[in-house]
Amino acid sequence: MTIARSSPLIGNLHWRLKRLGYLLQRTRASLALRGWRGTLARMRQEFQLRPEHDDTLELLPLDVPFAPFDLSVSDSPRVTIVTPVHGKLAYTLACLRSLAKHGAQAPFEVIVVDDASPDGSADTLAQVGGLRLLRNAQNLGFVDSCNAGAALARGEFLLFLNNDTQATPGWLDALLACFAERADCGIAGSRLVYPDGRLQEAGALVFADGSAWNTGRFEARDAAAFRYRRETDYVSGAALMIRRDVFQHIGGFDARYAPAYYEDADLAFAVRQLGLRVYYEPTSTVIHCEGISAGTDTDRGMKRFQRINQAKFVDKWKAELADQPPPGTPLERAVRWRRRGRVLVADVTTPDPTRDSGSLRLTAILRILDEQGWSVAFCPDDGRATAGEIAALGALGCEVLCKPEVSNLPDWLRRHGRELHAVMLCRHTVAGQYTALVRRHAPHAKLLFDTVDLHFLREQRAAQVADSDAMRQQAESSRRSELALIAQADISFVVSPHEQALLKDLLPNARVELLSNIHDVHGTPAPFAGRRDLVFIGGHGHPPNSDAIHWIAGEILPRLREVLPGIRVHLIGDMPEAARQELSMPGLEIHGRIPDIAPWLDRCLATIAPLRFGAGVKGKINISMSHGVPVIATPLAVEGMRLEDGVNVLVAGDTDAFAAAAVRLQQDSALWQQLSSHGLDNIRQHFSIAAASATLHRVLG
Repeated sequence: MTIARSSPLIGNLHWRLKRLGYLLQRTRASLALRGWRGTLARMRQEFQLRPEHDDTLELLPLDVPFAPFDLSVSDSPRVTIVTPVHGKLAYTLACLRSLAKHGAQAPFEVIVVDDASPDGSADTLAQVGGLRLLRNAQNLGFVDSCNAGAALARGEFLLFLNNDTQATPGWLDALLACFAERADCGIAGSRLVYPDGRLQEAGALVFADGSAWNTGRFEARDAAAFRYRRETDYVSGAALMIRRDVFQHIGGFDARYAPAYYEDADLAFAVRQLGLRVYYEPTSTVIHCEGISAGTDTDRGMKRFQRINQAKFVDKWKAELADQPPPGTPLERAVRWRRRGRVLVADVTTPDPTRDSGSLRLTAILRILDEQGWSVAFCPDDGRATAGEIAALGALGCEVLCKPEVSNLPDWLRRHGRELHAVMLCRHTVAGQYTALVRRHAPHAKLLFDTVDLHFLREQRAAQVADSDAMRQQAESSRRSELALIAQADISFVVSPHEQALLKDLLPNARVELLSNIHDVHGTPAPFAGRRDLVFIGGHGHPPNSDAIHWIAGEILPRLREVLPGIRVHLIGDMPEAARQELSMPGLEIHGRIPDIAPWLDRCLATIAPLRFGAGVKGKINISMSHGVPVIATPLAVEGMRLEDGVNVLVAGDTDAFAAAAVRLQQDSALWQQLSSHGLDNIRQHFSIAAASATLHRVLG
């Protein structure tokens, strides 16, 4: 009797000792992976009191009486959603209701595989309109159920989705965008979040012993580290997209992992074996009630297969695991294990390609750095970035360091400087603040100074046009600042051969590389016939543009309308309201900033660049030529752009010359075609992604 009464106490003691052992293991692992600061922060997250649900996620309730509803599915789906279920009907219905509520732009179908549910799920699910229901005669488990559902799929893509999830707006289309924008994408996975709003997984890591780690678990879901697209070891099968033909080629989920666990990691390794990559897609958010379907105890139930299948996984991928990070590798390193190193880029503001050519160039540089295998972080010196800007750079694989998370760059450099391979500071007003800090906190990093253009040269020319002593003094101050920074930097970038030659004379010992404007070649979709009007590209806030716009309105346009009655000039770029009112006149059309310039370039006769001062190469000319549109420009505007009058550009030094060039273009279709073709050649040769890639590859090594 005594033994019988004490046995529950003994069992309870065993459980407590085992629990304590696991807690100690977790603590040791966390210290190795996160360090003591990260571990303390993780403990605070664990014990922080939080509401059960985050209202901003708009989680659908479970306790809704069932009434039949329909899914907006297609008979010609692009995506097949496969959801295996074994009981937990309330969660399955909430998942399906979330699909009905949020839908997708892409056509999709939904296959639910009822894996012999004990609660009669199948009879209820049969009443959901549009749902394709597959009933297993006996319980097969997650792996075999997913494979069975995939075998019935009609879509180009398979999307495996757990029944204890809920979709959010745009989740499916965001995964498709990852495939569209990354030619090497083999698998894309969603950002998984808990119902309470915390991050559950932003991709996952695999260590050399086959152990796995969910990146970002319990962190704030909108933290900068989890808001950019990146390659990862694998993504959870809770929300995983793959091309159907790739899935079939691999042979589906490997049956050796039945009934479940490690099948998603195995699939990722098999995809990489084909030369493809696995991406975490932060703009696809899925709410996951982890543990509902399988529990969380790794000693019993389905969860016990987590340990059993780890051994099978290690046996299958022994050679590949040798290249994975060793157990205990700090997370900061492990998450970037597939990257060549970390590069920090800082500029005045977050780039917006629709705003100015400098933004277009910087965005292209960030994209190239990611394509070359670098882990890239961008810091706007003003500390600001909108959600849209963060998402746009995130799609390029770039982490954005901005307020409120990163209050200032010096603090970030103190914490992360020694992780950096290179730091690129854009413009002398930014580089002047941070050069000494980079040398102190990132002693092993290459210091790159991107002049964007030589400010002192532009300011000298503006002073000459305005005949201003104050502007000459400003130009001299900028000259001293820029030359000092170029002398201190390991490598400096300029955008034109003219500036490179100038600096060779001024600073013969400095290493100055040409990294010019960067443009895709769009070609000429519309022929010469039917084209009319002229376009000027550039925001009024940039002084050379403001001067050019006033010259257009005051002299060039009136002269143009004398020789070409009815012709208009379209101004495209930011324009303050006061300037709009001041410039209002017949024939001058002010459109402001637009999301896509292509429609305007596809129907205009030419663009004009009447710049009387400035420096660097002119993005407005590059943009026009990349679309096959001829350009009429001043001699200063074409400086350093390797252009020749009458061959790939028409050069006009005064008002009458602009008018004569426009008349000549309108009357000579052969000339128009020649300028169009040779302008495209100029972009391919001197301003292409390939040319910029070669420079960055040479510099970063």
